[in-house]
Amino acid sequence: MTAPITSTFATRRDAEMVVERLVQTHGVSRDAIRVAPDGQENTVGDRASGGDLEAADPSVEARSDAPVEGRIAVSVTPGSADDAVIFRAAFREFNGETEPNVSASV
Repeated sequence: MTAPITSTFATRRDAEMVVERLVQTHGVSRDAIRVAPDGQENTVGDRASGGDLEAADPSVEARSDAPVEGRIAVSVTPGSADDAVIFRAAFREFNGETEPNVSASV
C-alpha cells in the first residue's frame, strides 16, 4: 500500500481549498482525505484568515479568539505514482508545505 502524502497549511482556507481541488477536480472521495491540526492544539492555522478577520463593513464585532495555534495538516493516500504527482501539485497550488517525515495524527 502506498504511504499517505501529508502537507500542512497556514490557514484553514488553504486547507479547505486543497480539499475542494482534490474532490472536485481530481475525483478523490472526501472520505479518503484527512484534515487535522498539525499538533495537539485546536487551530485554524498559524494566522487568521477569512471569517476570523474583520471585514471592511463588518456585520458583527471582530473576533480575537480564533485558535491560531499552528498549521493544518491534510493527508491523502495516492493510488498510483501519477496520483502522487497530482496531489503534490494541488498541495503546492495552495501553499502547502510537504516534508518527507510529516505525518498527520488523524
